[in-house]
Order: sequence, then structure tokens, then C-alpha cells
Amino acid sequence: MITKPILFNTEMVKAILAGRKTVTRRLIKLAPADEYHFIELETNPDEIRIQPGSGEEYPYKLSGLYAVFTDEFGYPMIKAPYQPGDVLYVRETWCKGSLNGGAEQYFYRADENEFYCSWKPSIHMPKGAARIFLRVTDVRVERLQDIRLEGCLAEGVQLTFLEERDFAKRGLIAWQRYSTVWDSTINKAGLDKYGWEANPYVWVVSFERISKEEVM
Repeated sequence: MITKPILFNTEMVKAILAGRKTVTRRLIKLAPADEYHFIELETNPDEIRIQPGSGEEYPYKLSGLYAVFTDEFGYPMIKAPYQPGDVLYVRETWCKGSLNGGAEQYFYRADENEFYCSWKPSIHMPKGAARIFLRVTDVRVERLQDIRLEGCLAEGVQLTFLEERDFAKRGLIAWQRYSTVWDSTINKAGLDKYGWEANPYVWVVSFERISKEEVM
């Protein structure tokens, strides 16, 4: 079975392990987003291409799920980075070592191991070190600020007991908390284009956790 990597920071890994996080939003790099309008999702769409030499147009069949947009120049299509049915292995902060003289093994920062470890960034985690596997169940497109309370909670946002009971404000609290999480994932140089206030288009990727045995 083919698997794809996906990166999560330590807090989001904890949320997945706790069963709180079942959705992730990933940036669609259209900037500025206001110059584009999302039309629809289309599976295996036809793209019009130009025949080299003759300049004639011809249809070219694309494979997979695409988001179709419109702008002043035409109808750009962007392929979803994660497709329904894809199996993903989570890359997280990790290290490899031994504990109390035992055999070497992988350790993960999300487990809050209480021993010295030279932690390595998630992007460098080998596939063989993966312990969390996810199956993509749904993919859709929306503007970032369209997220609501249920979406924030599915993203792993937590509310206190008192916040949960404040029906008038809990949605706004979750919304604001998620906006902070989102901006923390964006490079400072890109905040104007892709930060919360820019309200970019995003992929909304729903997933379910599966066992490693189901992947093998």
C-alpha cells in the first residue's frame, strides 16, 4: 500500500493520539485569495492544453481530485495534495536511542519522555519510525475563516469546562484560539498572504486513525 507523509507539530500529534483531532487544514497557495473564486471540486477533470507547434487546443485528462477556481485569466485547477482513500504516515519530532542500556528504539517528543534526547525535526523522520497512520476520508475546499466551532474542535482546539458552558461565546473563543494556532504555522514573511487575516483558501482534510497492521 502506498503511503504519503504528513507533518504535524507536537501539540497536534498529542491531539491525534487523544482522539481529539480528526481534521487538518492545509494551505492552497493562491495569493491574494480575493482574486480567485472557488467553483467546485472535480474528479479526473479535463484540462485544455495547447498542441506544441500547431497551437491547437486539445483536452488532457487529469487524474485525481482537483479544486477548480476562476480568475481574470481563466480556470486554474489545483490537485488536492491528499486524496480520499490515501493513507498517510505522520512525521513528528523524534529521536533514536536506548533507555537504561536497553536496545535502541524510537522515542517521540509528544510522549513527554523524561530523559535527555537530541530531538530531531519531524521533516527528517524516516518512514520506518512512523507510529501514527491516517486514512483520508474526505477533502473539501473553504476559506480559512469559514471554520466554525465544530471545525475548531475537530482541529484539536480545547475549551475549558466553563468555556464549553458559555454557549454565547464558546464559538468565538474556539475561533480565536484556532486563528492563533494557524498563524503559528505560517512563516512570518508569509503572514500577509497566508495568515489568518488574509483568509486564504484551504484544503479541509478529514481523516481516521488506522493501525500500522492495516497499512502493511
